Amino acid sequence: MTVVLEVKGLGKCFKQDPIVDNLSFQVKKGEIMAILGPNGAGKSTTIRSVLGIFYPDEGEVLYHGKRVQKVPPQQIGYLPEERGLYKNMKVIDVILYFADLRDYPIHKAKKRAMLLLKRFGLEGKEKAKMEELSKGMGQKVQFIASIIHEPEILILDEPFSGLDPVSQELFQREIKELAAQGTAILLSSHQMNLIETLGDRLLLIHKGKEVVTGNIQDVKAQFSNYKCTIRGKNTCSQLKEIPMVERIEQENDTSILYLAKDIDVASWLKTLPNQLDIQGLSLDRNSLHDIFVSIASDRKDKAYEK
Repeated sequence: MTVVLEVKGLGKCFKQDPIVDNLSFQVKKGEIMAILGPNGAGKSTTIRSVLGIFYPDEGEVLYHGKRVQKVPPQQIGYLPEERGLYKNMKVIDVILYFADLRDYPIHKAKKRAMLLLKRFGLEGKEKAKMEELSKGMGQKVQFIASIIHEPEILILDEPFSGLDPVSQELFQREIKELAAQGTAILLSSHQMNLIETLGDRLLLIHKGKEVVTGNIQDVKAQFSNYKCTIRGKNTCSQLKEIPMVERIEQENDTSILYLAKDIDVASWLKTLPNQLDIQGLSLDRNSLHDIFVSIASDRKDKAYEK
């Protein structure tokens, strides 16, 4: 696939503190590239550097292989983390305003706006003022405004924040459809459970640095060990006696055992002590969230040891 956007060795500091440290990644035509990490990891700073809102201290941004200070605004759509639209403006006027900012033909914008409003369940709301809409409706309008001009690159910063489950499903379907049509999508989020089924590739960052990058399925195959959840009244000392357990989490009567890599599940189950209180037991693979916590914790421990 064609590489549309590329970032090489990106670095950005604020008051001498490194917020982004030597990040590199690509976004290809028709793929969803996810930047994941907790709040404060440097995701938004990376995005703003790509957009030209911030100027990086180090590194470069390339658009179709050519170095640029920012991607041409006509070719990029952006849904910011901080939502903010003109409250006194009508919905249709807001959308057409953003289309005009991107030099998108007004007659095309009007037709496309009506189609998108219907698709997002906002048919009949085109003349309503923004202040009359619910938070979820307002977010849908802002999403429409970010794609009204049919951008080649779409950057989404925490697009699912504050959405109910139904709206989250709608946004996921639309993002997948845009990628299928060839849009290169850069998606930033800390909601790893949603990204797990949505993204093609990922860049996991922690404190501005790359933790792991690659195809999502490859990353899961490499790092996603098994975890065993046991419901019952068991002490941590009892569980520590079980072999091939790397980490234990307990909350009330639920214990989660994170198991070593390449474990034989059938053989391991036979090692469970007979005296364990097992009211319920389940085995599954670690999620992206579990993988991140494990890797980030390991990095933190190693830094502490130094």
